Amino acid sequence: MRRRDLLGGIAAAPIVTCVPGVTTAPARAAVVPKAQRVRPGDAGWPARAAWDALRRNTRGRLGAVRTPLAACQDEPEGAVCAELFHELKNPYYIGDQPGLTQTTGWLDAWTFEPSAYVVAAETTADVVAAVRFARHHNLRLVVKGGGHSYLGRSNAPDSLLIWTRRMNAVVHHDAFVPRGCAGRMAPRQAVSIGAGAIWGQIYNEVAVRGGRYVQGGGCLTVGVAGLVQAGGFGSFTKMFGTAAANLLEAEVVTADGTVRIANPCRHPDLFWGLKGGGGGSLGVVTRLTLQTHALPEWAGGVHATIHATSDAALRRFVGRFIAFYADNLFAPQWGEIVTLRPGRRIDIRMSCIGLDRAQAEAVWRPFFAWIAGSPQDFTAASTPGIGAVLARDMWNPAFLRAYVPQLVRSDDRPGATRKSIFWAANLAEAGHFIHAYQSLWLPRALLEPQRQATLADALCAASQHAPVELHFQKGLAGASADAVAGTRDTAMNPMVLDAFVLAIIGSEGPPSYPGLAGHTPDLPAARGSAAKVASAMAALKALTPDNGCYFAESDYFATGWQQAYWGTSYPRLLAVKRKYDPQGLFFVHHGVGSEDWSADGFTRLTAT
Repeated sequence: MRRRDLLGGIAAAPIVTCVPGVTTAPARAAVVPKAQRVRPGDAGWPARAAWDALRRNTRGRLGAVRTPLAACQDEPEGAVCAELFHELKNPYYIGDQPGLTQTTGWLDAWTFEPSAYVVAAETTADVVAAVRFARHHNLRLVVKGGGHSYLGRSNAPDSLLIWTRRMNAVVHHDAFVPRGCAGRMAPRQAVSIGAGAIWGQIYNEVAVRGGRYVQGGGCLTVGVAGLVQAGGFGSFTKMFGTAAANLLEAEVVTADGTVRIANPCRHPDLFWGLKGGGGGSLGVVTRLTLQTHALPEWAGGVHATIHATSDAALRRFVGRFIAFYADNLFAPQWGEIVTLRPGRRIDIRMSCIGLDRAQAEAVWRPFFAWIAGSPQDFTAASTPGIGAVLARDMWNPAFLRAYVPQLVRSDDRPGATRKSIFWAANLAEAGHFIHAYQSLWLPRALLEPQRQATLADALCAASQHAPVELHFQKGLAGASADAVAGTRDTAMNPMVLDAFVLAIIGSEGPPSYPGLAGHTPDLPAARGSAAKVASAMAALKALTPDNGCYFAESDYFATGWQQAYWGTSYPRLLAVKRKYDPQGLFFVHHGVGSEDWSADGFTRLTAT
């Protein structure tokens, strides 16, 4: 899941508060909090006249949600349904549908169900109208941009959906100063981005066309706003910090229907909470401004697949790699993934920034020479590849299509722009049904010489059960001083600063929906896979049982999630939540303050 092979393939290739039409005054006096939100058919559900008024207030952008899955209910074996399931492997198609999400569900946790109504927002005024309507009528409210929520946080039946997909404008700044910060903050080069934009669009605008770098995610179809609010890791986090650490300012509509500009000088508590506190809990972000950086000349990577011929050989490999990483790769230039798979297969898909090909080869030459010197223990599926390209070409659709076409897929709908590409390695995630998914930060102490053997033993034991992905870019230990300092000033769990890697273990299947004839998940097989994931993660948790995990990539069934996601930051986050959303209008699964509500977000469990 989220396995990206771009750089390996390159190695193998030739070398407001003032918003027009929106008042900033608070909405009408707060209504008394109710213990139960209303659903269609309840006495308090808005009458047609109320919905018509909301439609007028949003310039016709309100509509009933009609999910494409309805065609399969009527004719599950028909051509229309077959075409739908073909398109469920196209993340651009999914993203353009308010009645779909990028994940179809999670075993025994949640299954996608559409909202009752959607406001397809195009302006901040549309968002204000929707928030005030949901608050006044006591509705369950959902916010969706990219729709890449493994835990179903952008999905809820019987709800009003604010869909920000069309809010995707991009504005470049040569000398941006957050509002109210003149004289307190130096101007910076930056980019302002609408909440509905996706990262492929932004990399094309900022890096390919502008020659700058903005810290975003690895998957090109992930939404900008959701990733930033979660914290946000990309290939080069160790060099530039998390996406949240690069946030300079946000425009956000809070639960009272007020448009607020949040930055270090205005509403600094809310601003801090948006930097890693998780999307969907504190308000509806409508625009973000992110710092941009000088783009290094070169980006590159390493691509190799190695098979160990025995368990003893695998243990030798893992032990040697840990030592090699600690001595050579534990630095801001290196990131991305090494995966240990059942059957003693090791996939190396690592990236680097600021190194040319000769420099990258010099780093890895001793390690690959060691492998080649033990043919009785290791075989390579192909010659390991090490390469580099001009950094701006990393996200250039024309370059990728021309030189590494095997690494990208395209929006295959008629009339789709040729810029709409996504990594082939992300194909499995399009429309996937999750069996299980867990993550764990591993602390830098495990890289100490006296701890390396214990780490190697645990990784080998875990990989006997399920693939273990080591995401080296998703931890700040070994990062640049600026990256560490910026991330320290976010709401993320402080443990991320001491983590050198995020270990992810998961299992998934193709698009499927329980109860949909011909397209139901194989539940016995899914439960078997989930059990293997649990066994694999148990081997790693024995090393560091309380080290936390990442909000966006975690176990739906996690206990103690407040501590796991945010650690010592949680009390401060909860205070921000209760200040700006005392009635709990905004709810997501295992989000800040969600412990006050039932699992579906409809029933209040605690008094305000």
